[in-house]
Amino acid sequence: MILRPVSSWLYFPAFVAHFEADMKRHGFNSVLGGFVVLFAIQPGLRAETNDPPHFQEIFRLLRANLPNVSEEELNGAAVQGLLSRFYPRVLLATNDSPPSAPAEAPLVSQAIVYDKSYAYLRVVRIAPGLAEQLKSAYDKLNATNKLKGLVLDLRFADGQDFTAAGSAADRFLSKEQPLLSWEDHSAHSTAKADAIEVPVSVLINHQTTGAAEALAAVLREMDGAVLIGARTAGQGHVFKEFNLANGQHLRIATGQVQVGRGKSLSSRGVAPDIEVMVKSDDEKAYFADAFKLLPRSVAQLRATNSPAPAGSTNLAARRFPRSEAELVRIQREGRTSNEDDLKPAEPPPEEGSEPLVHDPALARALDLLKGIAIVERALQR
Repeated sequence: MILRPVSSWLYFPAFVAHFEADMKRHGFNSVLGGFVVLFAIQPGLRAETNDPPHFQEIFRLLRANLPNVSEEELNGAAVQGLLSRFYPRVLLATNDSPPSAPAEAPLVSQAIVYDKSYAYLRVVRIAPGLAEQLKSAYDKLNATNKLKGLVLDLRFADGQDFTAAGSAADRFLSKEQPLLSWEDHSAHSTAKADAIEVPVSVLINHQTTGAAEALAAVLREMDGAVLIGARTAGQGHVFKEFNLANGQHLRIATGQVQVGRGKSLSSRGVAPDIEVMVKSDDEKAYFADAFKLLPRSVAQLRATNSPAPAGSTNLAARRFPRSEAELVRIQREGRTSNEDDLKPAEPPPEEGSEPLVHDPALARALDLLKGIAIVERALQR
C-alpha cells in the first residue's frame, strides 16, 4: 500500500479520492476505516503525552521493586532531588549549618584606609542599624583623611532585611528615588546634603546572599557603583520559613525583589561588572589578610618558568635568585635556582610605603578608584 503525502489542503479532495481507491484495493470499505489505519501506522501522527510520571507512582514502584534500597534512602534521594532542582529558591537550613553572627555583633566589621585616600568598609550582615554604622565609620575615616573613593566589601555578607538594605543604599544617594520593592513594601532614598558621594566599588562573591545581593544591585543601578568579584548566590528573594518535623527549617522563595523601577533580582544572582575568579580557599585567606602572600601553585610556576618562545631571551620568565643569601638558602634546601619556588619572592616595600595588597578583588577595586581619581584630577586642570 502506498501512502501519498498531503502537500496542501488545496489538494485534499484529490487525496481523499486516491486514498479511498487505495483502501478499497486493500480491502477497506470506508475512508474512515482507512484513516484509522493511517494514524495507527504513522508514529508522527499519533497523539503522545510529554507529561512526566507521577512522583508517588515512581516512589511506590521503586520501594516495592528496587532491591537493597531502604525507604529512608529513597526519601533522602527524593528530597535532595527537589532541593537541587529548585535551588536557590528552596533552601534547607540543616542542624549543622554555621550559626549567624550574634545580633549584637557590629554590622561593619572593618573600617580602614588604603593609600591614605581610599576607605574600606566590610559589611557582615544586612540588618537594622547598618545605614548608621556605615555613615559613622565613613565619617570617622574621612575626618582624618581626604577620601577619594570607597570599597564596600559585601563578600560573605548575608541578611534578609530588605528595608535595611534600602536604608544602607540611601546613605550613598543625595536625591529622592525608588530603590527596592518587594511584596507590599518599598524603599526610597531621601534628599540630603550629607550623602557619601565618592566613587564606590563593591566586592561580591558566591557567598553574598539575600539582602546583601539587593544592596549590591541597587548601588550599581542607582549610584553607578562598580561590582567586582564573582556572581552572587541568587538568593535575593522574599523567603518564608517553615519548621520541619525533624527540627530543620525549609525556606521557600515566595516573592521577588525588584530594584529601582522594576528590575527583578534573578535566581542566577547578581553578575559583577569586573569578574575576578579566585579559588575558594585562597579567597578566604585573602579575606582574612589582604596583604597575605599565598604560595603559587606548581602549575602557575611551571607556566612562569616554561621555555620562552623562539627569539626571546627568557629572562622575564625564569626565576633567578635575587641575592647571595637567597642563593645559599636555595642550595641548602637541595634545589636549584631553576626549580619551582613555591613561595614567590616580593621586593621589600619602600620605606614609609604601605605593604602591597594581594587580595585580587580588593586590588582591582583600589586600582579602579585610583584610575577614577586620576581622570577626575585631569578633568579639573
